Amino acid sequence: MEYIKNIEPEQVLRLAEQISVETGKVVHKTLVQNKAVSLTLFAFDKKQEISTHASQGDAMVTVLEGVGIFTIAGEAYTVRAGETILMPAKKPHMVFATESMKMLLTVIFS
Repeated sequence: MEYIKNIEPEQVLRLAEQISVETGKVVHKTLVQNKAVSLTLFAFDKKQEISTHASQGDAMVTVLEGVGIFTIAGEAYTVRAGETILMPAKKPHMVFATESMKMLLTVIFS
């Protein structure tokens, strides 16, 4: 059974190279999606965003490249490549890429 999809097994990979920024878009690649966990790579072009929403699980983001502003319950946080932020379940949050950005989103559901 394959649990993680869309990346090659048994190879050393750079996650940021597994997804490409597209002009004027936010693109994503799902690696895992089930009742317990979601793992998704995202690539944002400069000034693209995901509007305010809330998740049913805790959402942890690791920025792989670039810089983004993550607003959680009205508080803005600047997150840079190599940094991580946790967005608690059910708290409204949004993402804005101040420059082209790639990130890994991990959501854990209860």
